[in-house]
Amino acid sequence: MVNEGLVLGVDTHKDVHVGVVLDHLGRRVAVRDFPASDEGNAQIVAWLDGLGRLAAAGVEGTGSYGYRLARLLTEHGIAVREVNCPDRSRRRRRGKSDPVDAENAARAVLAGDATAIPKDRRGWVGELRLLLVTRTSAVKARTQASNQARAFLLDGDDQLRGQLHRLRSKHFARGCAELAPASALHRAMAALGRRWLLLDQEARELEAEIVALVGAHAPALLARPGVGGVTAAQLLVTAGANPERLHGHPALAALCGASPVEASSGRTIRHRLNRGGDRAANHALWAIANVRMIYDPRTREYVAKRTATGNNRREIMRILKRYIVRELFPLIIAALHPAAGSPAHS
Repeated sequence: MVNEGLVLGVDTHKDVHVGVVLDHLGRRVAVRDFPASDEGNAQIVAWLDGLGRLAAAGVEGTGSYGYRLARLLTEHGIAVREVNCPDRSRRRRRGKSDPVDAENAARAVLAGDATAIPKDRRGWVGELRLLLVTRTSAVKARTQASNQARAFLLDGDDQLRGQLHRLRSKHFARGCAELAPASALHRAMAALGRRWLLLDQEARELEAEIVALVGAHAPALLARPGVGGVTAAQLLVTAGANPERLHGHPALAALCGASPVEASSGRTIRHRLNRGGDRAANHALWAIANVRMIYDPRTREYVAKRTATGNNRREIMRILKRYIVRELFPLIIAALHPAAGSPAHS
């Protein structure tokens, strides 16, 4: 909560940013819009310098349109807070406009409701993010091409279906790609097969780059059981290049949607899986836990023990995810910020 100084709220968009400045009592001091560009961001900083001492700023969309503005404000020593969700009750009372949304962002900071520090995407973590996002899109497109080709296969005759339907993944794609252009169906399936093979090669090349980058900066993370290059990369990207925003492993668990949520009622006391957080990071934890449940002797022994006491697979998976976060947190911090990577942070 801000006790003195001015507070900035910014509603960010593709073409324009709208800023509203409040004093520490919540009274509007100034409002203005700026171009959504580096020059416009510099104008915001110059505008703020003429208004007085700024205590904090709340910026919407720090992961998209507001990223460069949030970074510039931070470089000028301004405490920037991420404002994700508008206050719907206030919006219903006051309506919606860009200045209103900007003012709501400032009030969220003023009231202490917005406390999250925006993620920094610079450096090797930023490079890792770009490679990871590009690989993910290639994998999704590869899956779409395969599904579409298999759907087309249903229109084929018995000979074509018998030739291809038992083949898996790459063999199926190659079989499609080798089809002679005897009909529109064959030409379409051949195109999809060639597309799958190109996307598969692209995804593998990107994965190799990801593994090399993670291996260069976080070899200890890759050495842990069940942790692969892609899952390690996702956890590093979710943590961001400024790990000081994570105050211990519970913060990372909440960020990954792996913190337990109480779901008790009456005499039943239990917890359930957290359905919030970064779902890609949550899936990375799931993948690590699943591999350990299959191949790691200690994890298999633990699962058997929990199963014997009445826990189902979902409950065991929740517990394992939380344990994995606690185990990997100091390694993630050490990789992102070597000076802070000590046992004290585990």
